[in-house]
Amino acid sequence: MNKNVITGQAVYSKKVLSIYDIWVLGFSNNYLWKCPTNIIGKKFATLVSNNHLDVGVGTGYYLKKYLPSTVRRVALVDLNNNSLESTSKAIKHLNPEVYCRNILEPLALNCDKFDSVSINYLLHCLPGNLSEKSIAFSHLREVINEGGVLFGSTILGKNISRNTLAKKLMAFYNKKGIFNNINDDLVSLDIALKEHFSDVKIEIIGCVAIFSAIKT
Repeated sequence: MNKNVITGQAVYSKKVLSIYDIWVLGFSNNYLWKCPTNIIGKKFATLVSNNHLDVGVGTGYYLKKYLPSTVRRVALVDLNNNSLESTSKAIKHLNPEVYCRNILEPLALNCDKFDSVSINYLLHCLPGNLSEKSIAFSHLREVINEGGVLFGSTILGKNISRNTLAKKLMAFYNKKGIFNNINDDLVSLDIALKEHFSDVKIEIIGCVAIFSAIKT
């Protein structure tokens, strides 16, 4: 496995996950990336279906806060077992399907497909540029039903406005291999999504691209 993939996911220890919501979704989104978490959450609530797959689950924040109580089926995909364990426990009343997978490889879930798939704050952690990361979209397309929606968000590192602290922290994250987004920009994301999906929509808020696309 690519060592950068390992580095990107290994940072999410139980200790880091315990402060993730405060540091990333609270402080960083508001003051560094300039995209309040509730904006991503509202998009999640709008596009999530009753047959949903969440990829790169983190702490399960969006699932816990915005997933309808009437959801019929929910599944989790992540390479980090700490994230999978924490999130599956948080939504255990929904009996989530749990898959430990590398999104850069074929998922081989061997299950029914999904009507919606969310992928929040994962792309900027994957190694390579967006043309290389787009293999993830190919793999996700395979698990989405016709007419289903892929949606999510990612922090861009190129051709976006950043304050001084955001620049320094992003550089530090990239140096450590936590982020790999120096060359990630709007144009590259648009091309990558359109290669595999239609009706692509992308909104830039601060450093963050919020996107959605349909499988046809």
